[in-house]
Amino acid sequence: MSFLRPRPEPDPDSRPYWDACRQHRLLLQHCADCDAPRFPPGPVCSNCGSARHLWKEASGKGRVFSWIVVRHPVPAEVFASEVPYVVALVELDEGVRLPSNIIDCAPEDVSANVPVQVTFDDVAPDLTLVKFRLDN
Repeated sequence: MSFLRPRPEPDPDSRPYWDACRQHRLLLQHCADCDAPRFPPGPVCSNCGSARHLWKEASGKGRVFSWIVVRHPVPAEVFASEVPYVVALVELDEGVRLPSNIIDCAPEDVSANVPVQVTFDDVAPDLTLVKFRLDN
C-alpha cells in the first residue's frame, strides 16, 4: 500500500534532516557562528543572521509543549483508521520545537510538559517520519 498522506518535500536546506531520519537519526541544523539550533532548517540563522550552518545529532528527548487530539479525520478516507491520534508540538531539550505525533499511548495520557523520546516511523521506502513516545 502506498503512503496516501501529504508528503514532505525536502529542499536543499532540509534534505540532510530527512536523510538522517531515514537512518533513524535526529539531526538539527545549528548556526556555525552562534551555535543556535534551528528548526525548521533554513538558509540563515534567526539569532545572528549567519548563513553558515552545521548539523548536530539531537538527544531525541523533550517535552510536550502543546497538543491536540484528533477525533474527526480529515480527509476521512486517509486518516479514519488512525483516530483518535495526538498531534503535538514537542520542545526538544536542545530548545527547538517540532510538530509531530505522540504514539503508543492513550490520548488521555498526554499532557503539558510530559517527557517524550523520539522514535522513527518508516512509512515508505524513501520516507521516515519523526514521532515521539512518552518517556516515563
